[in-house]
Amino acid sequence: MASSVSFDVKTLDGHYSWVMSADHRPADDVDEIVAAWRRERPDLDVSPLEVLSRVSRLARRLDLARGSAFSEHLLDGWAFDVLSALRRAGEPYELSPGQLVQQTLVTSGTMTNRVDRLERSGFVGRRPDPGDRRGVLVRLTPAGRDVVDSAMADLIEQEKSLLSELSAADRAQLAGLLRRMLAPLETRETRETPRGGAPA
Repeated sequence: MASSVSFDVKTLDGHYSWVMSADHRPADDVDEIVAAWRRERPDLDVSPLEVLSRVSRLARRLDLARGSAFSEHLLDGWAFDVLSALRRAGEPYELSPGQLVQQTLVTSGTMTNRVDRLERSGFVGRRPDPGDRRGVLVRLTPAGRDVVDSAMADLIEQEKSLLSELSAADRAQLAGLLRRMLAPLETRETRETPRGGAPA
């Protein structure tokens, strides 16, 4: 039976459990899940759970962190995604609706609705596209820039907290491994994406 010593973020309400694996590595709920499946289904190679179950659990915690950072600025996640795409574009902080669709992976109809709502909030504006008589450009307003900059600063602090157990070298190594995993998936999805829409 493993003795109790290591940190496990099972909940985010300040109550922690402590576990240590047999070889003195920090253990978590995923270790218990994997061990149980290996006991119950020894015929299956459940090693992918070692990585992807942890990625899934980290993603849920990141969603909570994002929600916390954005709620301080009365933003939803989708609003931050649109505003940050415009902010990253650089001056004059404007993109076409099609470019916003590509960057946020939603349908054109969904993007139209989101731009409408952000325009009513005063965070974006529209103007005719001088390069396309039928097109428009969506531009970040000063108010939109202020709110996305503030939300981004708060988000970075939340993400730093999530990564606080890792050294700079650990972070660089982890980023490289995740990049190797994600890049071919995104390349494949790009090839399979219908024009003007999100991945099928």
